[in-house]
Amino acid sequence: MNEHTIDSLREALKHSPNNTPLRLLLADTLLGLNRLEEAEAEYTLVLRSSNDTKAKIGLAKVFYRKGNYSACNVILEEFIESGRPDVEALTLYAKALLKENSIARAIETYKKALAIDPNCFDEELDKHLRVKGGSPVNDEEAEEEVYDSRFLQKPNINFSDVGGMDAVKKEIELKIIKPLMHPELYKAYGKKIGGGILLYGPPGCGKTFLAKATAGQVNAKFISVGLNDILDMWVGNSEKNLHEIFELARYNTPCILFIDEIDALGASRSDMKQSAGRHLINQFLQELDGIDASNEGVLIIGATNTPWNLDPAFRRPGRFDRIVFVPPPDETTRESILKLKLKNKPTEGIDYGQLAKKTEHYSGADIDAIIDIAIELKLESSFTDGIPKPIETKDLLNAVKKHKASTQEWFMTAKNFAMFANDSGLYDDILSYLKIKK
Repeated sequence: MNEHTIDSLREALKHSPNNTPLRLLLADTLLGLNRLEEAEAEYTLVLRSSNDTKAKIGLAKVFYRKGNYSACNVILEEFIESGRPDVEALTLYAKALLKENSIARAIETYKKALAIDPNCFDEELDKHLRVKGGSPVNDEEAEEEVYDSRFLQKPNINFSDVGGMDAVKKEIELKIIKPLMHPELYKAYGKKIGGGILLYGPPGCGKTFLAKATAGQVNAKFISVGLNDILDMWVGNSEKNLHEIFELARYNTPCILFIDEIDALGASRSDMKQSAGRHLINQFLQELDGIDASNEGVLIIGATNTPWNLDPAFRRPGRFDRIVFVPPPDETTRESILKLKLKNKPTEGIDYGQLAKKTEHYSGADIDAIIDIAIELKLESSFTDGIPKPIETKDLLNAVKKHKASTQEWFMTAKNFAMFANDSGLYDDILSYLKIKK
């Protein structure tokens, strides 16, 4: 439609200002031409005199296109809550929720649209939420793949890919793997399948890799989030983000929810000067307890380098009631890591056993660092003739002299807590690792 059509509609409305279908036609035409301010004015005029469904959805579309997603959602929430099922309204609401990063609610809303019309399809929602638009929502035979592609993964590694760490694996097996493998036994004793494990230890020792391998071991989905995925500068948004992530995990059970840098999110409330931080911790504790929704089948793994900064409330039964020390890799594991990292690189006569002995207390990240140093030295000598020189044992030993174990500083701090703030025996594993008797 062109300008002439719009002029004709406006002229007709002068003679019949209360003609709702005519005014809606004008509003829809203006919206189609992306003349948003004019369309908004016409839809608003209709809504002043009637509670017209088309006008409400039209006005919501205007706000959506203007990027005012909150206003769009207010209109659609009121419309949907009135009990009128409308695929167009539900789809638009899901898209606006997605824009506001309310992933779980967007998924739930899009599913409602699919329940009304299984052939409903929206490219943007399918792309971001990965919903099988062509299959009925209630079809139990079809595996529903509804997930937020930013966070949710299906790991292809398991415990066989994790060298060493036998004690840690055993703890995870008892708390996480056995309940999922034998749910009927746990239900017989009235025990829920879920809960949390807190992994702590020096940085760079594979806590994230271990959590991902746990998900692969039980064929569960895996959500990995860090501090930046949750914290927000606006008051209340951090709690909202945290809730959405837990909802995503609850929707995709069985699911391992891995939260890195958990000490930054769950710092002791007594140390908090700002109420916003305390609100976030309280929200975190509510999510762990599953107050508003069940955490059955959600297995939460937290990782921290400083467990002593964590609020004690996190360690109560049903929350992170198992705290597991993840030490630097032992000698056998260091040898495995070196072999893995040097695979497909030009090497010659590497004495892995000697290198493993010389790298005591080195984390996986430290081993990466010494290999990088050795490669940089080799690159310098290769520039003269352009031929890659193989990495030898002496190159890696020289790199060890240049890069000391980063875990030592962590152990100096941890040792003080283990010796002088360890009444409950929480940090006995640190003393055992350091071969210090209580």
